[in-house]
Amino acid sequence: MLNFEEELDKFQPSMDVEKVEDVVYNNNLADVTDIVKELIQDAKGTL
Repeated sequence: MLNFEEELDKFQPSMDVEKVEDVVYNNNLADVTDIVKELIQDAKGTL
């Protein structure tokens, strides 16, 4: 059986996750809704 307290004491956060988190939060990335909105606007302009 796992000893959760012991496992929590051994836990060390991954530096890679922290680096990725910084990059994601510091960039203005388009999400799916932004892309769909742009596609709809383009489609309306061509009709």
